[in-house]
Amino acid sequence: MPKVTKNTDFLQQLAEVREEVAALRRAGWERDELPFYPTSLHGLVYEDNTSFTTLWETVLSPRTAQLSLGLVFIGDVVTATNTGGDWQVVFNDSTVVASGTVPATFAFVFPALTLDLSPYRAAAQLKVQVQIRRTSGAITGGKYGGGGSIGGAPRYARLL
Repeated sequence: MPKVTKNTDFLQQLAEVREEVAALRRAGWERDELPFYPTSLHGLVYEDNTSFTTLWETVLSPRTAQLSLGLVFIGDVVTATNTGGDWQVVFNDSTVVASGTVPATFAFVFPALTLDLSPYRAAAQLKVQVQIRRTSGAITGGKYGGGGSIGGAPRYARLL
């Protein structure tokens, strides 16, 4: 076996460590992707209810400080009437941690959130729900007959 001698020059060792740190920074941080599951009674990502209804949910063990969540929502058009609504993200069926609107313009909205998981780090599990409701638009017809629908989905979900 050939013998390899370690460099004992401090400045050379420092240069090697700096090079390794720079390579790690260029590689970026590892992030855990989090799956969400649809819960709609229709099996699709649309709902026409006027009260908040869960479209997507997941259960996680909160062992990190933050959840980075990207969402997408769009309203429906029924007989030339645009549908608008509201969305919210709920923890453990009761705590609303983020909310927003879906404008009645038949255009996509792309909310991007960073949610604080610090208060839940000692919990064994945390339920995360994405909910929507219709607030304007046609009241009959539409995808399921109850008026215009609001469609939504998670674009990404990462534990940071």
